[in-house]
Amino acid sequence: MLTQFYHSQRFTPLIFIVFLFACNEKQPVQQTELQTLPVVTVHPDTVTTFKEYPASAEGAINVEVRPQVDGKLQSVLVDEGAFVNKGQLLFQIDDRPFQARVSNAKASLRAAQGALTNTKLELEKLTPLVQNKVISAYQLKTAGAAKETAEGNVEQARANVNTALLDLEYTRVTAPVSGYIGRLSKKQGSNVSANDEMPLTLLSDIHEVHIYFSLSETDFINFKRQNAGSTMNDKLKKMPSVSLVLADQSIYELPGRIDMVDGQFDKNTGAVTLRATFPNPDRILRSGNTGKVRLNLLHHDVSLIPQAATVEMQDKIFVFLVGDSNKVYKQLIKIAGKSGTNYVVADVKTGSKLITSGIDHITEGEKIKIK
Repeated sequence: MLTQFYHSQRFTPLIFIVFLFACNEKQPVQQTELQTLPVVTVHPDTVTTFKEYPASAEGAINVEVRPQVDGKLQSVLVDEGAFVNKGQLLFQIDDRPFQARVSNAKASLRAAQGALTNTKLELEKLTPLVQNKVISAYQLKTAGAAKETAEGNVEQARANVNTALLDLEYTRVTAPVSGYIGRLSKKQGSNVSANDEMPLTLLSDIHEVHIYFSLSETDFINFKRQNAGSTMNDKLKKMPSVSLVLADQSIYELPGRIDMVDGQFDKNTGAVTLRATFPNPDRILRSGNTGKVRLNLLHHDVSLIPQAATVEMQDKIFVFLVGDSNKVYKQLIKIAGKSGTNYVVADVKTGSKLITSGIDHITEGEKIKIK
C-alpha cells in the first residue's frame, strides 16, 4: 500500500508539468481580413451643367392704351383678358361735342373762303383802274394785302377742320397692335382725359415674350469667358439656346435666345440684366409670368464624382482615393457644379483611383482590396 501511494505522488507532478507545457504553446495569430471595395479610375472630360436665375416675362410689345381727347367714356367694347386684333375698336368716347366742333370748323372755313373770294373780286376790280391811272397803286396794294390775309384765314380754318376731324377720330380708341387686354382702369360713363395718370388698359403683344433676368458680377465674368466671340454681340450670336423653367418647375417646350445685355450694372444690386426672347405661338406665356432662366455651363477637363462617393466634414467635401500599396487616403475637393447625382470636380488628378461606395466603414491609411 505504501508502494502504491509513493507511485501516485510521483506521477502527479509529471502530469501537471505536461499540462503547463501544453498551455504555454504559442497560438496562431488571426489576420484581419481586408475590405473589398469598388474603385474606379478618374478620367477628365467635358461636362455641361446648368444654373438657374429668377426671371420675369414681358410681352414683346407692351402698349399703354390712352385717350387722346377729353370726354365721357360712352362704351367699353372689350373685356379684360380678351385677345384683340390691330385696329379693333376698344373704347368709344362720346363724340357729340366733337361732331359739333367739326361743324363749327367747317362753317368757319366756308366763311374764310367767302372772304377770300371777295378780296379776289376786289383785286380784279381795282387792277384795271390802277392801270388806267384812275386810282392810285396804293389802293391796289391794300387790296392785295387783304387777299393774302384772307388766304391765311382760309388755311387756318382748314387746319381747324382737320384738327376737329382728328379729335373726332380720337373718340374711337382702337388697338394699336394685336394682343391681350389687361386690366381696365375706367368703366362706362367715366370721364377720361389725355392727362390721366393711369392708361385705359395695357395691351400686350405676346407672340414673343422677353424674359429678363440678372447675373452677378462673378457670374457675368464666367458668362463672357465661356462664350466665344470678340464682342458681346458676337458672343450672343454664337452662344447656345437657353431654357425657361416655369413656376410649376416644368420646362417650357420651346428654347429661347439671349439677345440683350444691359450696358451697366445696377449700383444697388451689383447685377447686370440680360434678356432672352422666347417664341410664344400658343400664347402660353403672358406678361408678368415668373420662372427661371436655365443657362448651360461648359466645364473642360473635369471629372464627374458621384455624390455618394463623397463625405462632408466641417463644411468641406472629401473623397477617398487609393494610393500605393492599396492604402486609403482622403482628398479635399472643390465643387464646380452638379450634373444629376454627380459633382463636377476639377482638382482630382487624372488616373486617381476613387472609392465609389463603402466609405462609411473605412479610415485613412487602411489597406483595402480593389474590387
